[in-house]
Amino acid sequence: MDAPVPSLDVAPSPHVSAGGLTTASMMREVMIGLLPVCGFAVYRFGPGVLLRLLLAMGLCIGFEALFMGMRGRVSAIRDGSAALTGLIFALTLPPTVPLFVIAVGSLVSIGLGKVVFGGLGQNIFNPAMVGRAFVTAAFPASMSAAAFVPDGMSGATPLTLARAGETLPLVDLTTGHCWGSMGEVSAVACLLGGGYLMWRGAMGWQIPLAVLATSVLFGVFRHGVDPTAPWGWTHELMAGGLCFGAFFIATDPVSSPVSHSGRLMYGSGVAILTWFFRSFSGYPEGFMFAVLLMNAATPLINQLHVTRPVGGHV
Repeated sequence: MDAPVPSLDVAPSPHVSAGGLTTASMMREVMIGLLPVCGFAVYRFGPGVLLRLLLAMGLCIGFEALFMGMRGRVSAIRDGSAALTGLIFALTLPPTVPLFVIAVGSLVSIGLGKVVFGGLGQNIFNPAMVGRAFVTAAFPASMSAAAFVPDGMSGATPLTLARAGETLPLVDLTTGHCWGSMGEVSAVACLLGGGYLMWRGAMGWQIPLAVLATSVLFGVFRHGVDPTAPWGWTHELMAGGLCFGAFFIATDPVSSPVSHSGRLMYGSGVAILTWFFRSFSGYPEGFMFAVLLMNAATPLINQLHVTRPVGGHV
């Protein structure tokens, strides 16, 4: 009698997998990494922040279920990707942003940023940044620099002050005693969350390192060109959304390159474009635009940096 033929599992590549690494587990790890950021946002700006974070998450889950149902597909809301999109989107907004802005941004993040491309894994651009860019253009009054300072409070965001030639003490930027979006004000919270993700292996080190290191170089360059400028490399790192974006936005695995060298190029490009927008545009913060532009360049970067096949050579 012939020996029984072993069963074969035939499936598309990749053929090397890690049993414990799933989309849901990755999303869960990122949410855990965001806990220090969310916790500090609630402490700094009050309980209204928690309402806005939960609203954005719930709306993104609902919109994904609605749009995937319209396409005749089952919504994979259990993987946590829609909830994470809503959380990151909300953390980039002012702490007193109107609720209707969150609703519109959540709709655009899921509808135009994700589902229109085919769903999870098919989107070209970071969905949260698509929604953020839309509400920035659609609701300029609610998203202007003044909107990041709660009503009745004095002061301005660090990047707005920098345009006027002023800087906040570095300790204020580090500890979050400044104004800004819900997720960006505490660099320490962002570093703690990002460090956790790298420790857990849920995020590679290449993109954050490239973003932060390139920002330091261009901050040194800025001070070298104008030694009297109060804005140095430390403020380049700590002010605005650079730390938050380096760990939680630019590292989106779908819209960023796949190779290590490609990620280094991608991260450097994000940092250079952020520096350019901050220095020469009329908008004080440029990380969002930098990420979207580098998302568009990701297919080209993947072609330039071809990964080596397992056990083979390129």
